[in-house]
Amino acid sequence: MKLITTITRFVVGVLFIFSGLIKANDPLGLSYKMQEFFEAWNDSLSKGSFFLNHLLMNLFDFLHQHSLALAVIMIALEIIAGAALLLGWQMKFFSRFLLLLILFFTFLTGYALLSGKFKNCGCFGDCIPITPQTSFLKDVALTVLILLLFWQRKKIKSFFSPGIDFTVMCVVVVISFGMQWYMLSYLPAWDCLPFKVGNNISAQMKMPADAIPDSTVITFVYNKQGNKVEFTADNFPADFNDSTYQFVDRYDKVVRKGKNNEPPIKGFSLSGSSDIDSTKIILEQPFAVLIFCLDFSAPVSRWEDDFFKIYSEAKAKNIPSYLVTARIDQAAKALSGTPFADIPVLKCDYTAIRSAARTNPCLYVLKQGTILGKWSYHQFNRAIKKLPSQGNP
Repeated sequence: MKLITTITRFVVGVLFIFSGLIKANDPLGLSYKMQEFFEAWNDSLSKGSFFLNHLLMNLFDFLHQHSLALAVIMIALEIIAGAALLLGWQMKFFSRFLLLLILFFTFLTGYALLSGKFKNCGCFGDCIPITPQTSFLKDVALTVLILLLFWQRKKIKSFFSPGIDFTVMCVVVVISFGMQWYMLSYLPAWDCLPFKVGNNISAQMKMPADAIPDSTVITFVYNKQGNKVEFTADNFPADFNDSTYQFVDRYDKVVRKGKNNEPPIKGFSLSGSSDIDSTKIILEQPFAVLIFCLDFSAPVSRWEDDFFKIYSEAKAKNIPSYLVTARIDQAAKALSGTPFADIPVLKCDYTAIRSAARTNPCLYVLKQGTILGKWSYHQFNRAIKKLPSQGNP
């Protein structure tokens, strides 16, 4: 039993640390996934009559607003708990904590599986996407293993002295939060999103070559004597007539799910105040500079000086620059009085910008739609090196 416990301890500890580190690479990604869960739960609550509906909806709204802080804490706790298990440190507390944590994760992945609302639960971030079914089975297996560790918790001893354990745990805590701070400030070190450097945005907006579309049938919905009746064109009721059946709706019913049938980049459309789609024109430019501002909650003064250097250099080389935002209504006021108040402002879908820009703002240099480089506002000065020696003709 001692050998089994040691092996289980190692497997669970390493898996928790690995899972936490993968997500620590992109805390915003987990934050957005959490928001999807809160939105789904509130949507379900809004349609029900549970007596705690209002209280729970307010709670999920609050958590939605603070999802990033929640994500950072959850990721850090996952790494810390895994490290404590490997060390055998404070097992009375961490055996209980791991059990509560895995039961919570199992609930989330079970909901993701049964609801059918999620294609990826975010357990290993965007770098290792796994289906809700795989995630749920993984968490069930981990629950069994952690129950074993909980049972044997009094027999799990540390390999080192208390002083060494405490020192190591302090280092783990610093790394857990420090790594996330760095990624949130300077972009993820491992970019697993379709907007990564080297990708061509236009190509990523196309359907994959091996895509298999959903198989659907047209389904009709009629009202018959107060009851809704559904049928397809191939199985109309034998007693069908206009006096008995009143048309309600028609929709495409999926009878067989496709595979890999969505483009990596969805909803990426650039347009000005006139709503004319300028995406193709911009992505076909020999070179272009794009600065993504999800909104203007970060003061322009914070990045004004560094961006002005790139903006001036690009203008001197006849390279167009554009500001892309989800809040075009705020742009004029935010840019007023800055050296680039005349920059063309384009609007884009909120979700698309969140995927393209993990910092607010985020700078891109494009070559015919291919991403030559992307930087957070802390590193705008590096973008000048990616500008060509000669600009657009």
